[in-house]
Amino acid sequence: MGFFSITQNIAVDLGTANTIIIHDDKIVINEPSVVALETKTGNLKAVGDKARAMQGKVPEGIMTVRPLRDGVIADFNAAELMIRGMIKKVSKKNHWFSPSLRMVVCIPSGSTEVERRAVRDSSEHAGGREVYMIYEPMAAALGIGIDVLAPEGNMIVDIGGGTTEIAVISLGGIVSNKSIRIAGDDLTEDIQEHMRRVHNVKVGERTAELIKINVGSALTELENPPEDYVVHGPNQMTALPMTVPVSYQEISQCIEKSISKIEAAVLSALEQTPPELYADIVKNGVYLTGGGALLRGLDIRLTNKIGIQFHVADEPLLAVARGTGVALKNIHHFPFLMR
Repeated sequence: MGFFSITQNIAVDLGTANTIIIHDDKIVINEPSVVALETKTGNLKAVGDKARAMQGKVPEGIMTVRPLRDGVIADFNAAELMIRGMIKKVSKKNHWFSPSLRMVVCIPSGSTEVERRAVRDSSEHAGGREVYMIYEPMAAALGIGIDVLAPEGNMIVDIGGGTTEIAVISLGGIVSNKSIRIAGDDLTEDIQEHMRRVHNVKVGERTAELIKINVGSALTELENPPEDYVVHGPNQMTALPMTVPVSYQEISQCIEKSISKIEAAVLSALEQTPPELYADIVKNGVYLTGGGALLRGLDIRLTNKIGIQFHVADEPLLAVARGTGVALKNIHHFPFLMR
């Protein structure tokens, strides 16, 4: 029986928008953090991509739920079902997968004790025998290849779906950090509100997300501007179909407030940074990770505003997940992992 009790190691980037699972140094799951449940029984109908495809299209008796809001678990039961469902998908791909799991899960740096416990409990109920946690900015730093144990200051700005995490890292610890609940989801809501108010057209979350991806911009002037994105939707008053072309300038103006709040949070984190580490940051620049780093012109805007070079990490969407995978391989060497 000893053969079957081998502990399997998995790293989980439990994000508001996407959940990524790494097993054997490979990304085996990269799917939206969405579940579809039966309304009466609460049984799981679909998870990930399948559940996302059902969003906004489900009949009576089924509901789609995003278990995480603002980077933390908002629906404990749905989160547990989602993690379990995702792990089941991994075990289908790997027949030797055993139920004894050692997991490293990332959490926002501003998490409260209650929020941390919710992540631990959900992971344990989904089959985790040993559950370790790592703060997202630390994972992002590991994921882009920074030596986090070095006596040198590095600043990470991780803009996810629910939270923007800003942290200054040195000697394996977070020296100063700022976690604000303004991130990708807020930009999506800004776009929905703008379309409703200015164009009188109702758009769902998925359409607003597509507008953000196609014409989202932090600047009103871009060197390589994207083409206008055409939106189809019902007129709020008449319910007749409308076709509205949306430009990147329009979107940059409608998300201006949220981007300004992220800017202010970065400045606030820099204010709290000790002078020696501040000098390191000026020399090394600041690294942008997470889906928000892909917003056109954001790095240029922050560089111009703050006067420090901002770099967009390679594959910013995967930085936190890759870093969680690195932490998994160094469980006994990294002092910042939490049990």
